[in-house]
Amino acid sequence: MALMPKRVKHRKSQRGRIKGSATRGNTVVFGDYGIQSLEPGWIKATTIEAGRIAAQQYVRGEGKLYIRIFPDKSVTSTPLETRMGKGKGEPEFWAAVVKPGTILYELSGVTEQQAKVCFARLASKLPVKVRFVERRTA
Repeated sequence: MALMPKRVKHRKSQRGRIKGSATRGNTVVFGDYGIQSLEPGWIKATTIEAGRIAAQQYVRGEGKLYIRIFPDKSVTSTPLETRMGKGKGEPEFWAAVVKPGTILYELSGVTEQQAKVCFARLASKLPVKVRFVERRTA
């Protein structure tokens, strides 16, 4: 089963507009390396899960993968050939809203070269442009 919240405050959310850049969740915190979004967008729950599987198949128990995004926005649509009115459609899928600068995934316990190869595989599955980032040492 794909990722989705157990319960939500409001049953159906509006579409909204993604503006600005991420002020929270924009630094590598849990792992040593991460991938950061460069553009805004929605990432489906199934895409997040596909990325998790691709990364864990590459890492094979050596390192630890952290997923920093969660799909908490329901995206709805009314069925085709339905007349106007009758309300909004049922939730079709769940998505995570991503702003530029958001850290999507993190890895720890692997070398930098392994992390780059793993994230290159993962980036091919994502609908937004991403870049490789390292943890800052203060």
